[in-house]
Amino acid sequence: MPGVLLALSGGLMACGTTERARAPMSPPPDAQYLGVQTRLLEGDLVSFVVRMDGARGREDVIAYTRCAAAQYTLIRGYSFARHVRTNATQTAGIWQADGVYTISPDLPLGLRNMDAEVIVEDCHEQGIPTV
Repeated sequence: MPGVLLALSGGLMACGTTERARAPMSPPPDAQYLGVQTRLLEGDLVSFVVRMDGARGREDVIAYTRCAAAQYTLIRGYSFARHVRTNATQTAGIWQADGVYTISPDLPLGLRNMDAEVIVEDCHEQGIPTV
């Protein structure tokens, strides 16, 4: 029961807030960040396809996507991004993720918002490259 309460309270705390940076963790010891492809889909909707070798799992490649999205948001002169979806797959040891985000100068509606400046700083602390 405590686990259920913890999960529910975590969901409630996330309501209406921007995504905060996580505590710095070390990147995978053999990580090779193989690049980012950025595709403007429509208006403020952007796809980031990243490839990574040496990831410990999908969380590492998803973090790489989040870092790329945050840096791109700042490059475009915006402050916030909202995560729409991310698909991650592994083929022959190489992880690939396709993350879609909306970017915005103002805090967008929704629960999965990111303060781009905070996320980019966190990425640098973790040793994850950005765009």
